[in-house]
Amino acid sequence: MVQAQPQLKTFSDFLAYAQEVEGYHELTNGELVEMPPESDDNLYRALRLYEALKAVVDMSQIRLQGLALAMPGQPKNRYPDLTVLRPEHPEQMRELGQAAITLEMAPPLLVVEVVSPGAENRRRDYLEKRNQYEWRGIPEYWILDPVVGQVTVFSLTAQGYEEAVFAAEAVVRSPNFPAWPLTAEAMLRVS
Repeated sequence: MVQAQPQLKTFSDFLAYAQEVEGYHELTNGELVEMPPESDDNLYRALRLYEALKAVVDMSQIRLQGLALAMPGQPKNRYPDLTVLRPEHPEQMRELGQAAITLEMAPPLLVVEVVSPGAENRRRDYLEKRNQYEWRGIPEYWILDPVVGQVTVFSLTAQGYEEAVFAAEAVVRSPNFPAWPLTAEAMLRVS
């Protein structure tokens, strides 16, 4: 007998139900949509960023995947490949009892997505997620795109996201992390 999925309307509904299911899901129009697992190469890239960010941000503020980020619009949540939290977020998440940032919390300082091959993945990361992260007021959004060999940094201004693209040996410049040490090539490398 197949059990019907409950109708989930809010991010709170999602958080309550997500503890009952395995894997990562996005809540889209009341339905849970299972997200495919990340490739090993993309996991290595995110891990390299995590290690580099520890030099410029307190380790307790960095999360690799698994962080449910409440979003305006649809889907109601995202799971960035890497997130830099605000100093107050770890305590707020302990109180919440889950690795989640609700809409009532301030947005994280940075989200990073590593683009997987395919037109649908590019569209989602460059358009859908960019729009949602901008609407959410996230100060910086980085896209690592190994297919085209570039890192794109979106910085929030009063007019919206301003875009800067870095490739090859160019050091990636970040307005909020000025001591950032890596080149685009180093951020995209797998080994």
